[in-house]
Amino acid sequence: MAQRSGSTVGIHIAPVTKANRALVTALQLAPEQMDFVASNADSLREARSDRDARPRAVIVGDQPVGFLMYEVPRDDDEARIYRFMIDRAWQGRGYGKAALRAVLEEIGGLGHIRHVSICYEPENEAARRLYRSAGFVEEGLDEDGEMIAHLVLPAGDR
Repeated sequence: MAQRSGSTVGIHIAPVTKANRALVTALQLAPEQMDFVASNADSLREARSDRDARPRAVIVGDQPVGFLMYEVPRDDDEARIYRFMIDRAWQGRGYGKAALRAVLEEIGGLGHIRHVSICYEPENEAARRLYRSAGFVEEGLDEDGEMIAHLVLPAGDR
């Protein structure tokens, strides 16, 4: 089991597999956060029918502590992160920031992506602070009332 310290050393993202799927679906948000993100089980069901979806487990050591999902349309230079959560027991340790850094590195490493967008509930202040600290700029609300923020990847990340 991973240590529950403030260190984010050893954090990485990895595809969700049969081996870690049950652990990923067992991750939970705090009750007051439940309306901010779809459940991991729902997201994984959605990913089965979306060929552009890339579900990832956020892992510390060998322990899944979070989940995120992004899509990379094959004919576009913009990736979209549309699920992002850290389990309630693991929040407040910098894992969200480290996971965001890791997914941005993975996306940048694809080579053709120039922009990344992310969506979140406007009431989710923790998400707003996290994304802003990574350089995302809010663009406004989408048709579903979610905040959309964009990040232009530095040329060296592509």
